[in-house]
Amino acid sequence: MTGVMDRSILSRPGPAPDRVLRYGPHPDHVADVWLPGTEERPLVFLLHGGFWRPRFDRTHTRLMAAALRDEGWTVASVEYRREQGNPDACTGDVRLALEVVPGEVGAPGAGIVLVGHSAGGQLALWAGVACPPPGLRGIVALAPVADLVHAYDANLGNGAVAEFLGGPPGTRPDLDPVRLPAPAGKVILVHGADDTGVPPAVSESYVDAHAAAKLMLLPDVAHFELIDPGSAAWTGVVAAVAQAGR
Repeated sequence: MTGVMDRSILSRPGPAPDRVLRYGPHPDHVADVWLPGTEERPLVFLLHGGFWRPRFDRTHTRLMAAALRDEGWTVASVEYRREQGNPDACTGDVRLALEVVPGEVGAPGAGIVLVGHSAGGQLALWAGVACPPPGLRGIVALAPVADLVHAYDANLGNGAVAEFLGGPPGTRPDLDPVRLPAPAGKVILVHGADDTGVPPAVSESYVDAHAAAKLMLLPDVAHFELIDPGSAAWTGVVAAVAQAGR
């Protein structure tokens, strides 16, 4: 299905992970791990989307994570707290997971690629500045909410940004990727040209502010196709991860 927001990936079960590990004391401090990738490829540290809302968790990325493993990457799909109005719980979990998970997985010496979809793309871009892990090779942000002011003004997700932050984004510029410095490593944004959930203009705003970042705009692609290994967008996503990890 092209040009349409196909949400079926959210309910399609994926294969169980090879391992589930804990990185902290909270029930959401868990990560699904798919093994083994090749030693020549970096660990993919995957952050799911869902507009930071509690009803969306990492399980909807299982098809994606397993497909990346089959392409040769070790993948850690990380859960984090989604508490409306408490963004520091969310970002604190991402920070903690980056400190703990790579060592627990036995991450290959090839480093780490941060990959995030939608709200997870915002978190990946934020982490690349606020808490870049040792060995960070690059970031792949898939349809990221990369400009919180733009997303707030456009009322994306029916007020998702205000719910997440507990107020307007001007109060938290430290969490807004477009207003942060450029992250370490390569930055590749991948966006569907027909995305109505997070329109391409959000990624274009980020690239306008960060000249070194690259935008891969995929024609006839909507929002969820970027995390669907069965979609026409998947080849582009794999290519972006490979490029970021070189």
